[in-house]
Amino acid sequence: MIQCFLYDQLYPDAKIPSYQLETTAYPNLYEGLRISIFYSAAATFRAPSDISGITGMHLEYIRATPSWRQGPPRYDCIFVNSADDTKAEGVHHLEIGRVMAFFSVVHGDEEYQCALIHWFSRSDTEPDEDTGLWVVEPDFEDDGNPFLAIIHVDSIFRAAHLLPVYQTNQFTSRSLTMHETLDTFKQFYVNKFVDYHAFAIVF
Repeated sequence: MIQCFLYDQLYPDAKIPSYQLETTAYPNLYEGLRISIFYSAAATFRAPSDISGITGMHLEYIRATPSWRQGPPRYDCIFVNSADDTKAEGVHHLEIGRVMAFFSVVHGDEEYQCALIHWFSRSDTEPDEDTGLWVVEPDFEDDGNPFLAIIHVDSIFRAAHLLPVYQTNQFTSRSLTMHETLDTFKQFYVNKFVDYHAFAIVF
């Protein structure tokens, strides 16, 4: 996956997508490759609709850590800028992912700051009729493993807040905690009411 990511970084204008190539076409990973793990990243963005910030500037931390405040793990969700359709508006130009790790890779003389993410997909082409919220669900491979990808941190737009879609014919365990929600439910609402900026970008 790192080799595939480096190929995309080194050859951004390549006519053949990296996933269609044989692994022999990817950059070689030599013994001196250095990988550093980080447990959080800061996203800075301007939200002019939110008057609580200084001239609309906001900073938030996105975390991917095996232990949050000496407790359970925490792996936050994010909005990712999609390069496939630059003319799309609202959530159509943003993808949803869950950060499983932040890390940097030094290849040659260049350092690449990366995130390993678990992709989510929209469940429908329109928002939910009752709530007006988009519904997403985690993607999995045919063998049941999470559909993962490595992206550059520059493609991260900001944090995303997901709410579970409760099933009317099923009970929710009283012992369920917020730390287990993303691993327990199968579908989630993209919460555009979490703040002014989210409301402005998710429509």
